[in-house]
Amino acid sequence: MSKIFVFGHQNPDTDAIASSYAYAYLAKKAYGLDTETVALGTPNEETAFALDYFGVTAPRIVESATAEGVTQVIMTDHNEFQQSISDIRDVEIYGVVDHHRVANFETANPLFMRLEPVGSASSIVYRSFKENGLEVPKDIAGLLLSGLISDTLLLKSPTTHMTDPKVAEELAAIAGVNLEEYGLSLLKAGTNLASKSADELIDIDAKTFELNGSKVRVAQVNTVDIAEVLERQSEIEVAIENAMETEGYSDFVLMITDIVNSNSEILALGTNTAKVEAAFDFVLDNNHAFLPGAVSRKKQVVPQLTESFGA
Repeated sequence: MSKIFVFGHQNPDTDAIASSYAYAYLAKKAYGLDTETVALGTPNEETAFALDYFGVTAPRIVESATAEGVTQVIMTDHNEFQQSISDIRDVEIYGVVDHHRVANFETANPLFMRLEPVGSASSIVYRSFKENGLEVPKDIAGLLLSGLISDTLLLKSPTTHMTDPKVAEELAAIAGVNLEEYGLSLLKAGTNLASKSADELIDIDAKTFELNGSKVRVAQVNTVDIAEVLERQSEIEVAIENAMETEGYSDFVLMITDIVNSNSEILALGTNTAKVEAAFDFVLDNNHAFLPGAVSRKKQVVPQLTESFGA
């Protein structure tokens, strides 16, 4: 059997890396597949913290599957083609494990596809281990726990599913960590933005969405001080404008999230800012506005933008 690449989305976050790493292990042990975990970008600081904490080497970065003779892939933590590997349309999608909306997705052949509206792809992969009667190694449990913590902001995000707290509790026990203590350390590791250039900052956790013909980039950064990020607004806007021109985005929405107080500031540039304002029922002042209680791009930003752009 030929090799199968397993990977999360571009600009991989902790859940993308964790779910792909764990699922590649599971697919090899339980299904006998020749899998290799790869990444579609460099892990961010939060993810690097988790990898280092549990002694896991970061997956190698690839840009193309076919360039390496790989013709089958498994996608985790995403399904939209514009968020995937560059030649996704030229390979066979063997399987998908995801917890996001389904969009821009079609295949020529049947596939294994598992989609659940839970807090993380890591949650799904953990349950797959249990269903297959496969023991979860300590390092993989730690990564899966990290993916769940990251995507749910330590189970405080509205994306948290009722089953996630139990998953987190079980994974923490296997990984040998205190859930709250480790979770806070992990999240804080991802808030060190001072060392990031503006170009890096807007690309830490960013995804592209096709919204009624518009190519919209939605990025998110976590912080403990929104004002500190806004002090860099001028240079951030220059980086955003350059990205829009280079990549052809019609709009760029940056979500600056306060992980302590569970609020966000939205910074938006582009040709459809009126639709952004309508999406959240606010008025942008100097290109930004406060969005109370918003911490989830998946549930509190993208659906609202999708509706507004479709109107």
